[in-house]
Amino acid sequence: MKIHFIGIGGIGLSALAKFLHNDGHKISGSDIKQTEITNDLATNFDAKITIPHHEDAVIGVERVIYSAAVRKNNPEYQKAQALGIELLSRKEALKFILGEKEVYAVGGAHGKSTTSAMLASIIPESNALIGAISKAFGSNVRNYPNDKVVFEADESDESFLNSNPYLAIVTNVEPEHMEYYEYDEERFYNAYRNFLSLAKVRVINAEDEFLSSLDMQSIKLYPSQDIRNIEFVLVNGEPHTKFEFLDLGTFEVFGFGAHIALDAALAILAALELGEKLEEIRQNLLKYKGIKKRFDIVQNQEKCVVIDDYGHHPTEIKVTMESLHSYKNLRNFTQLNVIWQPHKYSRTMDNLQGFVECFEGVDELVILPIWSAGELEVDIDLKGAFSRYKLLMADSVTKEDGVVKVLRDGNIIREYAEGLVTAFGAGDITYQIRGEA
Repeated sequence: MKIHFIGIGGIGLSALAKFLHNDGHKISGSDIKQTEITNDLATNFDAKITIPHHEDAVIGVERVIYSAAVRKNNPEYQKAQALGIELLSRKEALKFILGEKEVYAVGGAHGKSTTSAMLASIIPESNALIGAISKAFGSNVRNYPNDKVVFEADESDESFLNSNPYLAIVTNVEPEHMEYYEYDEERFYNAYRNFLSLAKVRVINAEDEFLSSLDMQSIKLYPSQDIRNIEFVLVNGEPHTKFEFLDLGTFEVFGFGAHIALDAALAILAALELGEKLEEIRQNLLKYKGIKKRFDIVQNQEKCVVIDDYGHHPTEIKVTMESLHSYKNLRNFTQLNVIWQPHKYSRTMDNLQGFVECFEGVDELVILPIWSAGELEVDIDLKGAFSRYKLLMADSVTKEDGVVKVLRDGNIIREYAEGLVTAFGAGDITYQIRGEA
């Protein structure tokens, strides 16, 4: 089948496109601009890419799948409608993509990409559809000729309800994406209840307040009791966490933090339930190399380390900040400087106090303009809100010859050539901090 994707440059939609290509379908797609993702699709997946959107792109295709960001006035959407081509949202498309598969779905407010990538590493011949690039296999997709699929399940639009889970992992539950749920917390929590009820096997973090209240038969992880003797170590300058788990012995995994041990423990419990052998799980967990944009070390020099992190919610940033302080101490750095690109006006407003508190301990905080993600601009006094910090308001950053440069009005206002520098955000900050913008 010829399938066209509107918004194919997104991490989620590109994963579906690659997965369907490997299932034998002919894919094409469009987006606003050319990116690393669209280049990969064109080069390695024989996809015809149209930049920017153009109505002719849908001529001759049999099905169109579009991202949540696509509006109904999009020229390709309108042309497909006029031609009578089947139109499916990403959410709707999951039913036919995953409907016949044995799906191991990983949901939760935080840690689902990491847990998904870990599970894919310890179930070595499973397919994988992840909302991030796993460094172990260099993609957000992995294909094998079987029906086993590790799937990162997204709650932002209730699409996880279409994922047909055989096994469901939930890392934690915290109200987020509430604009979709019309700020109705009961509806939000019911979505998680419904997701878990779909699965034959459930693995949950039983110390999460909401998950602990559920009356469902589940495999329950109690992190404070089940995970012991967490130790942070450096391997070639990169972060690893060692921990003892239940009576199963010691495990080691890439990354720093109690949350890394928690994610790994959930993946281990799921793999054991699926019949994987304990010693193979232990060895395969070592093959997990982290995921792009999650504590992602993009420069590892003796005097200066630069990290790119996708954290865009206060809870995520807070736990990563704890890991950064541990890493800073192990590397004997004296400075931790953070660059933050807020993601979405709605999220920034809804969680402003949490953001103000989550950067505690930073030596200098650089705040970039809010990445709108298509939202209408709202005036938020970030300079006033973050006045407790040593603060720089800037337009952009770049990295040249191992030095991070902070710019405002076209001028360099700060350079970081030593210590630990970390960029947080889900917008184009990832390209800026890598010197690719």
